[in-house]
Amino acid sequence: MNDLRPWLNPLPLIAILRGITPKDAEGAVDTLGTAGWRVIEVPLNSPEALETLRRMVKRGGERLLIGAGTVLTVYEVNAIADAGARLMVAPNCAPDVIRAAKARGLLTAPGVATPTEAFAALEAGADALKMFPGELLPPPAVKAWRAVLPPQTLLLPVGGVSPGNIGAYLKAGADGFGIGTSVYKPGMRMEDMAVAAKALADAFKQASASLPIQ
Repeated sequence: MNDLRPWLNPLPLIAILRGITPKDAEGAVDTLGTAGWRVIEVPLNSPEALETLRRMVKRGGERLLIGAGTVLTVYEVNAIADAGARLMVAPNCAPDVIRAAKARGLLTAPGVATPTEAFAALEAGADALKMFPGELLPPPAVKAWRAVLPPQTLLLPVGGVSPGNIGAYLKAGADGFGIGTSVYKPGMRMEDMAVAAKALADAFKQASASLPIQ
């Protein structure tokens, strides 16, 4: 499934598990899958990130889209692809990294903070745009970008997204969200992650249901 859209349906939330360790890999896959989440990102600045990634792919790589974040170099692109990742997420727009990820068959969501970066990322082959940091790109920015970017562009705010502002982002034209500490903090028990994951999923469903029918 070389398209990000089906993975974001019906719950377009990406779990960013920064700081997770290999011992929690399988538990996190099961916990998030049960709560309806379908996309997981393991940031490479987590302890033993590639081993965590391998374990997650082995556990749920068929039913979930599992990838890596904070991917900064072509070398790292090849490392995550070899570990079984199918998604590359970055905090920045590096065209060579995007192109390398596409060459390895990965879906890509590079980070962009300006329209100039957004267009550069799309030209390099990005499948989605990670609007980062979200705290500096509130719903009005999403609306403004939506007016000038190609209409099929996937916009995914990351950073500062909460149950309280999901609705405003969706109304402005956001397609999904990357969620970090709201769903996982290092050392978190899987029982607590389950509660957080369900609460966020419920918040999205409620916000989505309140939007006007297009």
